[in-house]
Amino acid sequence: MSEEFEPAVHCPASSRKIAVIGSGYVGLAVSVSLAMLGHVVECTDKSRERIAELAQGRVPIVEEGLTEAVRDMLAAGRLRFGTDNALAAARAEYVFLCLPTPDRADGRADLSFVRAVAIEIGPHLRPGATVITKSTVPVGTGDMVETALGRGDVHVASNPEFLAEGSAIRDCTDPDRIVIGARSDAVARGVAELYGSFGRSRSILTDIASAELIKYASNAYLATRLTFVNSMAEICDAAGADIRSVLAGMGSDSRIGGAFLRPGPGWGGSCFPKDTQALVRTAEDLGCDLALVKTAIAANAHHTQRVTDKAIAALDGNVEGSRIAVWGLTFKAGTDDLRRSPALDIARRLAALGASVQAYDPTVAAGPLHGIEAHSSSFAACKGADALIIGTEWPEFASVDLAELAAVMGRPIIIDARNLLDPAAVARKGFVYTGLGTPVRPAGAAKVAA
Repeated sequence: MSEEFEPAVHCPASSRKIAVIGSGYVGLAVSVSLAMLGHVVECTDKSRERIAELAQGRVPIVEEGLTEAVRDMLAAGRLRFGTDNALAAARAEYVFLCLPTPDRADGRADLSFVRAVAIEIGPHLRPGATVITKSTVPVGTGDMVETALGRGDVHVASNPEFLAEGSAIRDCTDPDRIVIGARSDAVARGVAELYGSFGRSRSILTDIASAELIKYASNAYLATRLTFVNSMAEICDAAGADIRSVLAGMGSDSRIGGAFLRPGPGWGGSCFPKDTQALVRTAEDLGCDLALVKTAIAANAHHTQRVTDKAIAALDGNVEGSRIAVWGLTFKAGTDDLRRSPALDIARRLAALGASVQAYDPTVAAGPLHGIEAHSSSFAACKGADALIIGTEWPEFASVDLAELAAVMGRPIIIDARNLLDPAAVARKGFVYTGLGTPVRPAGAAKVAA
């Protein structure tokens, strides 16, 4: 083994030596946040190229505050990057597993990365060390990790992440709750102490199986809630009601609240699609049937197609040969993540129908992308367009100069899949506007609740 990794600056007495295995989105956010709390953190990854970049403070992920935090912690001597998982684990008191758990063809979570690393580091752990699963994993993973480690003198815990892309650092350093599952109260409290005052005041200490299930249950509930909102928007379209008023009325109920009450083109990203499927499969393996979640998954696909259908209808039932602009390609604003993005899915569906799709996203470089053409500016994508689809809720799209937009488009048609724009204001500029459950009210109509 190489020389012991020591911090370049003085750390508080409560500082712990921590290894974070996996330098993806979760691993980076967790590493930086633990270093910010005063711990000495070594983050590892098998990709030498990625580690070399990170060691220089170059972060390949769009995430507010992450690059600055990485550079600050590198300079403070509390953060280091390496490629040797076993070595990092050997000199750590706590080892976080932040590894990918992609969905398999059957919808179940692929735990091969977690198992392989547990087998790799098991022989090298110091006695009394705690291995903490941070990745989103199904019930029973804790048992699998214990078996793979093959050690009776180390501890295993579950500490699922609850990070939202675009606010990961904030979610780590000021969490709503910290869920920790372990075999004993002492181990759980030891993990909680890593988070300082937050760990003491916001921790939910439980068993490993319950901790594993909490993450899946949370994501499945939020996904189902979003699907419900999109279904209500569809009803509003059919009834002539306004979803903004409906949701304002719903959200004012203290039992419901206003979070996750915004319609859109369906949910996507790296978590909700795979986690809902994995929970359904886990339930089946346990002899249960999550019919509600199954329905939410199917309805989500319907709502993405519904936006595509709105674009087709706006262009008189045929998009072949049309030029369609799409603003936003990532699955949500504040990230560069294109994984299972409904906006990108809609763009590709229209291209497959013969449309020339010209897109713009602030995080996507200009050039060909999945059968569409990405442009360097929003107005360049709209030049001569027969219609514009707003697919991602980037704030800059909400403040667009409508007069300037009308001047560059071929036809004044907007399909607003995020309800970013005011329908009446858009209509006054001569556009044909289609939103999600947001009818264009005539002048003098009752004010719509925001």
